[in-house]
Amino acid sequence: MVEEAIKKADVLIEALPYIKKFQDKVFVIKYGGSILDEEKVRKAVLEDIAFLRFAGIKPLLVHGGGHHINEKLKALEIPVEFINGIRVTNKATLKVVEEELTKLNDLIANEVNAHGVKTKGFKGLEGLLCAEKKKSDKDLGFVGQVTEYNKKKLSDALNTSIPVIAPLAVSKKGQLFNINADDVAFFLASELKAEKLVLFTKVLGVMRDVEEESSLIPTITSAEVEELIEKNVIAEGMVPKVRAAVHAIGEGVGKAHILDAKIHHALLLEIFTDKGIGTEIVG
Repeated sequence: MVEEAIKKADVLIEALPYIKKFQDKVFVIKYGGSILDEEKVRKAVLEDIAFLRFAGIKPLLVHGGGHHINEKLKALEIPVEFINGIRVTNKATLKVVEEELTKLNDLIANEVNAHGVKTKGFKGLEGLLCAEKKKSDKDLGFVGQVTEYNKKKLSDALNTSIPVIAPLAVSKKGQLFNINADDVAFFLASELKAEKLVLFTKVLGVMRDVEEESSLIPTITSAEVEELIEKNVIAEGMVPKVRAAVHAIGEGVGKAHILDAKIHHALLLEIFTDKGIGTEIVG
């Protein structure tokens, strides 16, 4: 019993220099995909994010909701179409996107609030994010790209709460746009010069062999990224994420981290222990 208690104390001591180092630093966290549906996983992730706030860090959460949106569209028999990984968003689709992201935003905020931490939800119409129509070879409908954000609103939210941000934005003419959640996270991390950009996924991180957990690459430098892409170590959907992370680091973000949301307390293990548990991308 005493030995177990000592081990717990050792964990706290190991975390102490990191807690001191990251006081008042901004962490931008992106969490979405089908792993957002798994209640047990989601609640564990949100508990870790609440812990960050109690530890004096300023976390900001950008959430997706693609799986929920797809299910609702199928139920309504509205066609689901993607072009280069981007959802084609007509008027009917936009209505569903807004409804589903609003529900998720409220759910996430309530689950974080349950830990005694104040949240501030942003669902698109609060004037936090401003966007214009995304340029593309094929018309994507009401899909936008973020052009600017309300600095005072976000600063006030970060100082008093955990901002929970849905990937929706409004144009200067008042048109609502659907935005890729990764793009929102990368944009805000770059603008805020965040200490950390954390991307939750369904995999351990970047692996040399996806079938072999021991092949996880703990640290990648920005210079190594293109070489790993050429060797197909970084492939498919991970490529744009990693490239965008490298760009964000070039814009002043401290480090980017790719973590498996299914690992209990992955966020805390990555941030507050010497070895970490996922893949970090450094400058």
